[in-house]
Amino acid sequence: MPTKKILIIEDEKNLARFVSLELEHEGYTTEIRENGRKGLDEALSKDYDLILLDLMLPELDGFEVARRLRKEKQTPIIMMTARDSTMDRVAGLDIGADDYITKPFAIEELLARVRSFFRRTEQIKGPENKGDNTKFRDLVIDKSNRTVQRDNQIIDLTRREYDLLLTLMKNVGDVVTREHLVSQVWGYEEGTETNVVDVYIRYLRNKIDVMGQESYIQTVRGLGYVMREHN
Repeated sequence: MPTKKILIIEDEKNLARFVSLELEHEGYTTEIRENGRKGLDEALSKDYDLILLDLMLPELDGFEVARRLRKEKQTPIIMMTARDSTMDRVAGLDIGADDYITKPFAIEELLARVRSFFRRTEQIKGPENKGDNTKFRDLVIDKSNRTVQRDNQIIDLTRREYDLLLTLMKNVGDVVTREHLVSQVWGYEEGTETNVVDVYIRYLRNKIDVMGQESYIQTVRGLGYVMREHN
């Protein structure tokens, strides 16, 4: 398996170097850029498997780096932020970050999230890509090219939105708990904060639902979510 390449965009030199050394000890290849503009240029000019992106950066902040990057590439992003407000986390997810971790963090937690992300990515590339379709009402997922269509129109989903929808569609009729979704889609252990699931369900509904019609995804209060066929 090719070595995974990770770009670290972080202006705290000691932290960036420490994270880089730990990642390289795990077998990854890393590059460091110490401001937002140089980091964005690097991310656009080369292909990386993952970007660790600080929020507070000189020249361009992490939000702007992610926003500009998403216009051209879908490179996965884990945002590193010292601001632990829900609004900051939601804003990061809104502009295309795949995950976030709050500073100060234990390096073991960051490494675990990186491993979980790549493990989930490899699982999706493996047994699920068999060229068959998964259908629910008029939604069709083509696993061979990871596309979602409704009435033969492509619905543009992010990587995480696709994984979440696929998990729900594979369990039509069954209530899927937030904890199970966090485990399956994000690769986290049980007990991890699950409000990120609610944020992504909202994103999905905004993209797949039809105005004036019942949502494809139903909330089961206190438990999770379910996709049910019409009676």
